[in-house]
Amino acid sequence: MKVPMLDLNAQYEPIKEDVLDAMREVFESKRFINGPQITELEEKIAEYCHCKYAIGVTSGTDAILISLMALDIGQGDEVITTPFTFFATAGCIHRVGAKTVFVDIDPKTYNINPELIEEKISDKTKAILPVHLFGQIAEMDKIMEIAKKHNLYVIEDAAQAIGSEYKNKRAGSLGDVGCFSFFPSKNLGCCGDGGMVTTNDEDLANKIKILRAHGSKPKYYHKVIGGNFRLDTIQAAILLKKFPLLEKWHKGRQKNAEYYNEKLKSYAEIPFVENYNKMIYNQYTIRSKSRDKLHQHLIDSNIGNAIYYPVPLHLQKCFANLEYKIGDCPESEKAANEVLSIPIYPELSNEQKNYIVEKVISGI
Repeated sequence: MKVPMLDLNAQYEPIKEDVLDAMREVFESKRFINGPQITELEEKIAEYCHCKYAIGVTSGTDAILISLMALDIGQGDEVITTPFTFFATAGCIHRVGAKTVFVDIDPKTYNINPELIEEKISDKTKAILPVHLFGQIAEMDKIMEIAKKHNLYVIEDAAQAIGSEYKNKRAGSLGDVGCFSFFPSKNLGCCGDGGMVTTNDEDLANKIKILRAHGSKPKYYHKVIGGNFRLDTIQAAILLKKFPLLEKWHKGRQKNAEYYNEKLKSYAEIPFVENYNKMIYNQYTIRSKSRDKLHQHLIDSNIGNAIYYPVPLHLQKCFANLEYKIGDCPESEKAANEVLSIPIYPELSNEQKNYIVEKVISGI
């Protein structure tokens, strides 16, 4: 048996005609840029995320980048974030000229440890950028309390967390801005790159809209320098067809996670979810001291799996100038050597899940 890490064919086939119809509508209208589907999607995402505003952008990466720009974060500023995340989180901080300050993770949730944040705050700190990793929201009450105390912005990297909840509050609604990705592997993915920024601040929303169109308002008149960060109409049209299925897909992942939890809890460290959190399982990540052996065993068994992330960001060569060393973020370093994500997509069959469980157990 062969089980991919993600089966987009299984997701696509039931909605194939709807997706193709959506694409045809865009081609027939010729509204490839700023078509009406953009506004419709923004309104739906804002409502879904319990926010007043949502602004479509080119990618999850650009969602972070434009948020930093909108908050005037740049040269001489510092932004606190986690080293255990996808590169874009810290990469965007670097791109605006600010300094990344890494804070280690909570070993249970893999999210930034709020107990370690305050000691890293300096007079140059401008924002905290927590990541809701694998689909579970970080400890936002504590983070927001620290941010308020020190007059800092909070930018939620919710790229993996659309629909996740923290104490009945949705990802993207807790900080000053929320940043989402519609990369094809996400729970809500488009057919290419796409992203969204959410906020409850009207002035900030308007500024982000201006920045995404080269900083122009009206057209050809530029008071600020922005970039080309517009979400394509065709991607918005596709997302509108997939959006009504999102909660069903979340529940499918959660059901699969429950099955894995029961079968694997005696063999590996299964995902820990705070009892006040709703997790959407963008990834289902287990932990084992024999991770590398298990990783190869699953490959040999034709089971897709992935290591998110093998090298924490504070040890990446491109950030050598920040002068971090091994041992500075021990929990992130330990996790990087032990975590492994296995297939969790909702279309998995019982036969596939049984096979995955069997091979995980025999591979540990």
